[in-house]
Amino acid sequence: MACAQSTWNVRYQRYIDQYKDCAIEQMLKWNIPASITLAQGLLESGAGESDLARRANNHFGIKCHGWSGATVYKDDDARNECFRRYASVFDSYEDHSLFLSRGKRYQGLFKLKKTDYKGWARGLKAAGYATNPKYADRLIDIIQLYRLYQYDKARSYDKFMTRHAKDHNANGQPLHAIGQYNKNYFLYARRGDTFRTIGEEIGISYRKIAKYNERDKNDLLQEGEVVWLKKKQKKAPKEYKDRLHYVRQGESMYAIAQKYGIRLKSLYKMNKLSPDYDIRVGDALKLR
Repeated sequence: MACAQSTWNVRYQRYIDQYKDCAIEQMLKWNIPASITLAQGLLESGAGESDLARRANNHFGIKCHGWSGATVYKDDDARNECFRRYASVFDSYEDHSLFLSRGKRYQGLFKLKKTDYKGWARGLKAAGYATNPKYADRLIDIIQLYRLYQYDKARSYDKFMTRHAKDHNANGQPLHAIGQYNKNYFLYARRGDTFRTIGEEIGISYRKIAKYNERDKNDLLQEGEVVWLKKKQKKAPKEYKDRLHYVRQGESMYAIAQKYGIRLKSLYKMNKLSPDYDIRVGDALKLR
């Protein structure tokens, strides 16, 4: 078996977190295993970072055959080949489902169970989806490494995440990857981000986003800082019931509250500290 991704990769996991709900939605509509859709998206788009994904929102390497929509050209098996271009990543996922369900050579795959990801992977290769002789093995390797098969049994999906995938690229840049933690959604600020630009991309009032993050709506954002998209919780997740956070050099109470998705006021309260307390390196803080 080929080992395309023999070690866990954070870029791959972020891609999975961002698009697993799109894959599940497509599975529930078209009976294509979510694990297969995700594995193909990861492999074909380089976890969303390929030139084709960035320029054309094309996450599955689908070419222009029988296509009347927007196009983009790039070298592949031959020079200057025509590829489909989409307005959003969601459109790429939807067209991938249509491409498989309407393609005569893929019809045999739909007789397989949704949980038979190995059969689907080998069937895609046999039907000529890709020229790489190790294509099926690479898909199976990714599915097993990231446990993507768990999504093949899903019966519902997160509509907030699928809605975000329908958005167009922001200012010519790829959309922010959205993560989920402590019953909330978050993203990492990029250089030049403001609450206003994030709000415009996500479709949430920038004033609300600033309030959720306990900041002024006009505050500047630092590259890499976490931005929560819903009101934060009063406590950290359950796994922190008997665990403490030990303050490190340069940390503030606000930074710690943001890290765990906790309201700043709640973090002070559960540790019986006043807002004017000056934390010190080594202080042990309860998180729930």
